[in-house]
Amino acid sequence: QVQLVESGGGLVQAGGSLRLSCAASGSIFSINTWAWYRQAPGKQREFVAYITRVGTTNYADSVKGQFTISRDNTKNTWYLQMNSLKSDDTAAYYCRAETIIRHYWGQGTQVTVSS
Repeated sequence: QVQLVESGGGLVQAGGSLRLSCAASGSIFSINTWAWYRQAPGKQREFVAYITRVGTTNYADSVKGQFTISRDNTKNTWYLQMNSLKSDDTAAYYCRAETIIRHYWGQGTQVTVSS
């Protein structure tokens, strides 16, 4: 089992920045991919970014050049640095840890961008 706890969401003005964190505990050794998703009101949850065990990263086209995913192995934590935030980035953000057998979700953290 893997437990995930997110933090770092909040209210920010358009053009501002936020950094989300996701701390993992439990069977951390089993995680292959660390990812972020988001869900805006009335929309389906969508992929934002991932980073693999070997450091490969991938981003949704909508956030390329704007968001950066990173990982601190010493803290069992991964991050999503979000810059130049826009109202379209308003959503609940969820971290996700993927293993061979299954994936795990965090509880979500709200990001609200005011224009």
